[in-house]
Amino acid sequence: MPNSTPVVVVRELTSHGYNADRDAVTLLADEPDPARAVEHVVEHAPADVLTISAAQVRDALDARDDDAERDDRPGPSTDAATQPSEDASAADIEPDDTASNDAVSTDTVPADTASESAPPKPQSSVSTERKKQNKTPESGGSPPEEKGVDSGGREVDASGVEDAMDADSIGEFERAIDDTLHELSISNDITGESTGTGEYTDFVSVFRDRYDRLSSKLRGRVNHRPTNALESMGGGSEAAIVGMVNDIRSTASGHWLIELEDTNGVFPALVMKDRDIAAHVDELLLDEVIAVEGSLAQDGGILFVDSMHFPDVPRTYKPNTADRHVQAALISDVHVGSQEFADYAWESFARWLHTEEAEHVEYLLIAGDMVEGVGVYPDQDDELDIVDIYEQYEAFAEKLKQVPGDMEIVMIPGNHDAVRLAEPQPAFDEELRDIMSAHDARITGNPSVVTVEGVNVLMYHGVSIDEVIAEHPSESVSYEDPHRAMEQLLKKRHVAPQFGGRLRVAPEKEDYLVIDDVPDVFHTGHVHKLGVGTYNNVRLVNSGCWQEQTAFQKSVNIDPDVATAPILDLDTLDVTVRKFEN
Repeated sequence: MPNSTPVVVVRELTSHGYNADRDAVTLLADEPDPARAVEHVVEHAPADVLTISAAQVRDALDARDDDAERDDRPGPSTDAATQPSEDASAADIEPDDTASNDAVSTDTVPADTASESAPPKPQSSVSTERKKQNKTPESGGSPPEEKGVDSGGREVDASGVEDAMDADSIGEFERAIDDTLHELSISNDITGESTGTGEYTDFVSVFRDRYDRLSSKLRGRVNHRPTNALESMGGGSEAAIVGMVNDIRSTASGHWLIELEDTNGVFPALVMKDRDIAAHVDELLLDEVIAVEGSLAQDGGILFVDSMHFPDVPRTYKPNTADRHVQAALISDVHVGSQEFADYAWESFARWLHTEEAEHVEYLLIAGDMVEGVGVYPDQDDELDIVDIYEQYEAFAEKLKQVPGDMEIVMIPGNHDAVRLAEPQPAFDEELRDIMSAHDARITGNPSVVTVEGVNVLMYHGVSIDEVIAEHPSESVSYEDPHRAMEQLLKKRHVAPQFGGRLRVAPEKEDYLVIDDVPDVFHTGHVHKLGVGTYNNVRLVNSGCWQEQTAFQKSVNIDPDVATAPILDLDTLDVTVRKFEN
């Protein structure tokens, strides 16, 4: 049975003026001829019912089966009065299966196919009644409750969607988008700029560039001295270092010794365990750039730290906003090709984009992992629905075609996509671009800064979030709250600070992973968990996924947030999270 059968069932029911609960849709979709089953259920539906239940479906189908059994039993001999005349047409004797079979493959079913014994309810009256009751259809994917986030990052409850997934409402509403108002540009894209060959000198270049760019954000805050100059200063002198964290270790007394490296050498800094700043040591990652201030020991060989500074986002940062009310849907981790791909939920999402409620959603930003990929983790082949990587992208392209044609789409790759694993990741090659050519989508590297109507969105797939969560001591920085890990990346002004851990980093002439300019929105994925918040007025969004829990995720205790679509108001940076049923 094709995955789209439940959607066909929902569309046929709505064409007759009915909704149905999920179990009812499943029962009808499992029928050998779903279209005929829908017609039979509609024929036997009580006159005052708007939503078909599973029990009503079973009763109608049982009645049909009982009628069929009676028809198959041998009856009494017939005479001329009970025999059909020779002039009778086949349609008078047997039902015509042709129309119902055709209906399965079409988006709508003509209203006049309903039985005369149960005339279809006028669609307009059904829709009006639902709006009066503020109800959401029980099938079709819109949530009974949408979780929004206000400008302060607090979760709030809002009313449900008004029949957003009704097939007829899609036909009644036509999006009218003025694409001349669209403004979209991309920067910090590695695509076509990669020069690294893996030589030692390439690594020296990328780390020197990282140090130069991040240290420039700190030197105005401390009276920095090069490491080799500190050695000539007298004991007890006030001093400051801007350096890259080369090593962290504890002393026998429980204090922390941090080795900081600049372009001149390495110098040790001691953080006493009883100082307030000792808590920050646990947050440090190797290879990030920080500044410390304090006083030199009497022999001048070590710096006793009094304060510690990070490149960070200024607390007074004021984000940019759009000049008009326009929205962007932020999603990631679609994973087409997986047996666990939430196909039905995706179709619900795509259909919602065609409704009046989504008329201001003019941009779709996808933060990586379009497909499930091949050979990404052990025994992945056992969980693949599509085993060929190119066929996976062809299937994803078909999903893109369901999105309104007037939407601007931007995509970056992720660790499951067919690009190099090492970050920064260049965009897809020409062959894959041709496959995913629907809507002339903008395809850029990971990470990239996408400026949408004046709003700077830093799009990063998010593999380093695993590293931050593993290393951070606080339980608040976890997979349940991925935006807390995103805060750490903004604090360090680098999307992948630590080299040599789980994340592979490609050496380039410059470090494309540095967050040079403060973004207005930071959009990530990868961990399959929903997280929305703010950090120093930067909007944070980790957008969940479109893949149900896999065996691998179950083994590492990840319970994914499936079919979530955060909708960003570009004029206010408020976010409303929509969840679509699978």
